[in-house]
Amino acid sequence: MLSFCVADKVAAFSAVCKSRSEKNMYRIAFFIRRGEFGDFVIIKRMMRDFRAIRPKDGLHPPQSGLYFDGSKGISTSADRGKTMEKLLIGLDFGSDSVRSVLVTENGEQLATCVHNYARWAEGRYCDAANNRFRQHPLDYLEGVEAVIKGALKGQDASRVAGIAIDTTGSTPCAVDRDGTPLALKPEFADNPNAMFILWKDHTAIAEAARINEYAASWGGTDFRIYEGGIYSSEWFWSKILHTLKADPEVRAAAYSWVEHCDWITGELAGRTEPLTMVRSRCAAGHKAMWHASWGGLPSEEFLAGVDPLLAGLRDRLYTETCTADVPVGTLSPKWAAKLGLSTDVVIGGSAFDCHFGAVGAQIQPYELVKVIGTSTCDILVAPEIPQCVKGICGQVDGSVVPGLVGLEAGQSAFGDVYAWFKRLLGYAGDISLPKLEAEAAAIPPGSTGVMAVDWFNGRRTPDANQHLTGAIFGLNLGSTAPMVYRALAESTAYGARAIVERYRSEGVPVNAVAAIGGISRKSSFVMQLCADVFNLPIKVAAADQACALGAAMFAAVAAKVHPDLGAAMEKMGSGFDKVYEPDPAAVPVYEKQYQRYLAFGKLLEQETMRHV
Repeated sequence: MLSFCVADKVAAFSAVCKSRSEKNMYRIAFFIRRGEFGDFVIIKRMMRDFRAIRPKDGLHPPQSGLYFDGSKGISTSADRGKTMEKLLIGLDFGSDSVRSVLVTENGEQLATCVHNYARWAEGRYCDAANNRFRQHPLDYLEGVEAVIKGALKGQDASRVAGIAIDTTGSTPCAVDRDGTPLALKPEFADNPNAMFILWKDHTAIAEAARINEYAASWGGTDFRIYEGGIYSSEWFWSKILHTLKADPEVRAAAYSWVEHCDWITGELAGRTEPLTMVRSRCAAGHKAMWHASWGGLPSEEFLAGVDPLLAGLRDRLYTETCTADVPVGTLSPKWAAKLGLSTDVVIGGSAFDCHFGAVGAQIQPYELVKVIGTSTCDILVAPEIPQCVKGICGQVDGSVVPGLVGLEAGQSAFGDVYAWFKRLLGYAGDISLPKLEAEAAAIPPGSTGVMAVDWFNGRRTPDANQHLTGAIFGLNLGSTAPMVYRALAESTAYGARAIVERYRSEGVPVNAVAAIGGISRKSSFVMQLCADVFNLPIKVAAADQACALGAAMFAAVAAKVHPDLGAAMEKMGSGFDKVYEPDPAAVPVYEKQYQRYLAFGKLLEQETMRHV
């Protein structure tokens, strides 16, 4: 009998190996298969004795399912092919943290890792009261190292074939001639204007207004046409112009500007020089008014006309862009040494988080994929668009799926609205958001008279306007916290429906809705609200990290593990694990409430703009 203590396991296995008895080899395989030998670490210690007798091509014990190879260890026969599968890493940079996912070429998730930005967590470099949100590049560099190493812990790093990255956006930063963010230089280490300007930074409202005014009046090409016809303070040129006006020292030191997604990808590949850095089609097309029809970025004449501070910058940026399936390069020696990876690892192209998230959710034409978190981003792809859709965040060829037009919309605040209300109530003591939500869910729709408008962080789409603010109507002394919470949740669903209706009114059908992101996974109350308000089923992607999974899919294509994105989506997709069907009794109630929302919103906008 074989003993089951560790020492005896090792001794028994060694004895069997040395006996060269085929019968005993099958016997030991049986015990291993049953788990009698336990920890694989112990098995690896046993291989030392087995190497001397292994057959040339390994031993396959009949019906045991075990494969013996002293150089590679022990695995089941089913796993023999699996061990040779390539591994892909997807990185998703969010507002608060960066996360990674390590998956096989067939979509099996092996590991995830999350790293919270240290400086951001401390609230450094931000001033919420003045709409300033900045992030230090060191948070990004520390994060990328932490999550890749974390995901690879205990894994075979030699099998990694590709890495791809998504980030928030528009999140630009001033860089020097080498492409080094100014905040990484000692003289700018604590200057917020030398850091990445986060997507939700709204310090550039005046600059956005100037761009819109000039684009509408200068008499030349309206470069906003493929970006919904309205340029936002959240985007590339607005933020650059604001920084150049606000900080002479940064203005003097800035040679060029980069988006977060382009820079961090270029950093891994050792390609950060601004004039040769690979630029994302997604970032350029949706946020920088890039379009092939007018030769890339807006003309020098236009930019200089907006403000002389922009004169000459175009020549220090870029002309060409790439879709995310095009590789940026391979892992640089510096980063290969840091991460314990080969310099043969391919670095895929980059894009914004929600665009990769839509791919992770296996987006189909005319399907709206809603990425629901602190804000929302709504992604749709189509073979062609009959006209330029007004008031959205752009339509760009290949920004999501190569060969299809990608359309982007979204709300500046969604989960952030709920978080704000929780903080507000926190002055009265500890507040349980799940309890508040449960009590709100028990209130019949349309029964309280309380109505909210969801523009607490301005309005992204339709028709961007960062001057707008949120509001709550219909309060009285009998109004309760659950009533108000329900009204706020309903308002975010109404704001989401306004996006659907804008697509439809512009001739773009919305045939289905899918959802990813934290709220889609955590809040059945909010998701059911959306299904009822839209009067459409909403399916929820099974992947917890859909954005990072989408990045891994692009990594697979860039590394030629899969021939194209369609194949990668089919092989690596996780599918959907829940569907919310509209409640027939609630649909007509919400239809009336939605019309009230539109009426209140119109009054609020008129009053706000009267005082701008």
